[in-house]
Amino acid sequence: MSIFLKQFLAVVVLLAAIVATPAFAQDADEGGDDDASRAEFVAHPDEPSVTYHSVEINGETVHYQATAGTIVLPKGKDNEPGARIFHIAYRKMVGPIEPGGEPAFPDAATRPLTFSFNGGPGSSSVWLHLGVFGPMRVDHADDFGNPGPPPHRVVPNEFSLLDQSDFVFIDPVSTGYSRAEGETSPKDYHGLNEDIGSVGEFIRMYLGRESRWASPRFVAGESYGTTRAAGLVRELQNTHGIATNGVILISAVLNFQTIRFDVGNDLPHILFLPTFAAVAHFHEALRPDLQQRELKSLLDEVERFATNDYTLALMQGSALSDNDRQRIAERVASYTGLSTEYVLRVNLRPDMPRYPKELLRERGQTVGRLDARFTAQDRDDGGDSYEFDPSYTAIRSIYTESMNGYLREQLGYESDLRYEILTNVWPWSFKGVGDNRYTNVAERLRATMQQLPFMRVFVASGYHDLATPYYATEYTMNHLMVRPELRDNIEIHEYEAGHMMYVSKPGLAKLKRDLDGFYEATLED
Repeated sequence: MSIFLKQFLAVVVLLAAIVATPAFAQDADEGGDDDASRAEFVAHPDEPSVTYHSVEINGETVHYQATAGTIVLPKGKDNEPGARIFHIAYRKMVGPIEPGGEPAFPDAATRPLTFSFNGGPGSSSVWLHLGVFGPMRVDHADDFGNPGPPPHRVVPNEFSLLDQSDFVFIDPVSTGYSRAEGETSPKDYHGLNEDIGSVGEFIRMYLGRESRWASPRFVAGESYGTTRAAGLVRELQNTHGIATNGVILISAVLNFQTIRFDVGNDLPHILFLPTFAAVAHFHEALRPDLQQRELKSLLDEVERFATNDYTLALMQGSALSDNDRQRIAERVASYTGLSTEYVLRVNLRPDMPRYPKELLRERGQTVGRLDARFTAQDRDDGGDSYEFDPSYTAIRSIYTESMNGYLREQLGYESDLRYEILTNVWPWSFKGVGDNRYTNVAERLRATMQQLPFMRVFVASGYHDLATPYYATEYTMNHLMVRPELRDNIEIHEYEAGHMMYVSKPGLAKLKRDLDGFYEATLED
């Protein structure tokens, strides 16, 4: 045997002996890929996380219990698990917990309960939660609503509505930590009626499990969440026999014909025009005599023009005379900050998303869709529409980072799932509602108001919202066709901000005051 071979065999024997020792075997287990050595992936903790806090609101110290957890919705006759709905609930206490004591709560019959969610569809409830209603809010860098650089965090929300009502923030299926269960497909919940049904079932189960059947009930939604809310109040009433005291609609869209710039649909051109004027006014893009006008006075004038001369002109189409076409183009240009030549080129019909690119093109800026007060710059200035929405950029990271940190660090809820702030749930089914027609759930709201004549409706819109413009919302409310005696049940409020009017500190403060009055008036009835 050669010397080299003898040395090789000796090394092999030595390595075998080392591997066989207990110490080496233990080290290998600790550093290897064995399943037992890896940390367990936790989708949903077995138990909800319950914590206790306090916050100062309107000079009052509000002590509250926060609960983060899930409820599993049943599916089918055998009540198999269908979906697990994540939610965060806040309940006011009568005072702080004494050492070794239990929390005490106000009488449920005198304490309102508000179920809140956002829209998308595909959005979690984070925006209303950390923007206005909840006891903690995101910490903007300034009163305008700029986020500033990271890290982002939450701060006590002195404008919270927790002094008026307990809150449950609901994440619909596929948003937040909510997921379809077992063999159930998420698509089973990705539709207008399916979504409304699942949220209604969650509310029914929550009222029972938390013994809140005696509480006055409110529903609050934003954006597509208002679409859900309008359908939900009818679902609760007609399917479950659950009446609603009040509905809060923030940046509403109930009739989708009012916001879809489709060929042959002139309605959005009419209803967006006042918002175009508000945006141009904010960016000082109007001629001097209009620019110096107070905003509300200017908008009143634009609204009259939009629903009279402008509507009549659009209805005539190519039958409109050349003189009238020139006259209307000049008026539209004067109110929108666009050139008369541009308005003529687009057949008197400025639209979205071209307007945010065209308005400040000469300055090399685009304006936001959700909030047109925000501006940005694209790679070049020659496009038809903006490269990205600067107002969404302003909220995306600050809400995402703040929510993820808040869940673990203050609420004590630890999940390894991705918290889906705003996720893709398309295709979204409008079967039975939007088949070959525009989706319109306004009739569901009207029908419920007729059944529940005590139910009040709060509507909030931002003047600079190019997603759900305020005048489109007014149009929808004016076409509900509720009986005259119920019209006073609807109150409409408008704010000098955008889709999320609460990112503006003055907007948030005004929204708080207006909602305080709404809760008080509703509960007095």
